[in-house]
Amino acid sequence: MLTRTLDIDGPVHFMDFGGSGPTLVLVHGLGGSHHNWMSVGPRLARRARVVAVDLAGFGLTPLAGRSAALPANQVLLDRFIQQVSPSAPVILVGNSMGGAISVLQTTRNPERVAGLVLVAPAQPRAEDSRMESNVLFLFLLYSIPGVGEFFVRRRSARMTPEELARQQLALCCRDLGRFPEELVRAHLDFARERHARMPWSHDAFLQAARSLVGLLLRKSRFREMERSIRVPTLLVHGSDDQMVPVANSRELAGVRPDWTYVEYPDVGHTPMMERPELFLETVERWFEGPGRAALDAAT
Repeated sequence: MLTRTLDIDGPVHFMDFGGSGPTLVLVHGLGGSHHNWMSVGPRLARRARVVAVDLAGFGLTPLAGRSAALPANQVLLDRFIQQVSPSAPVILVGNSMGGAISVLQTTRNPERVAGLVLVAPAQPRAEDSRMESNVLFLFLLYSIPGVGEFFVRRRSARMTPEELARQQLALCCRDLGRFPEELVRAHLDFARERHARMPWSHDAFLQAARSLVGLLLRKSRFREMERSIRVPTLLVHGSDDQMVPVANSRELAGVRPDWTYVEYPDVGHTPMMERPELFLETVERWFEGPGRAALDAAT
């Protein structure tokens, strides 16, 4: 398990979990990084080569003059794929914002994607969906120019990096006590590092958040992209997700009944961190069934 760097108009860091055969590219969500995949990356590497990218403005990847908006990070992801797997398509595993970017990548460059695993993906709101009021309030603040910047700076000044990281982790799960202690410690250590060394992180977060909101408000366009996907797809969601209501994925599962939909009771927004063993079992079953075609195409 090594952190590596590629040059894609600036440094792009990624965690290489090793393995051989087809390539799995793990794509984090808003405010996330390669650390989000620490509990599942090594096990996934028993079946495939596994890499977890830090998108521009997140993790260890600086903005370096680039944009953190979703379309720009989709282009970065596409170029990353071409470098890590130049001769075969990959299987994308995307959580939250990373799921939305994976959908963009699959529809814009279908020849480079053999399969999809969407983990609580960011997507348009379902008709019967109700977002948690605290989360809705946060995204409303993020979306307003000037107000978002003031709010993020003030929050950063009033809370320690560790407190901010714990707050974010708590939004991502049903029960923070389920997260392995080493995973929590890694996130807290990294939060201190970003605070000390990465002054661009607030700008990147707001760029991405505003871009994400703008994309998902165009529901018919996004649904059209989801309908156009022609690769085997596994859709996973936790029933107690505070960030992306489970009703969204239930509606999507109705739009794409040919996809494999798995819902975890009493699980939040990041099943791969909260219930890694269950998540790994789900992916393994999918690889033995509908996902076998994706593995074969990526080999």
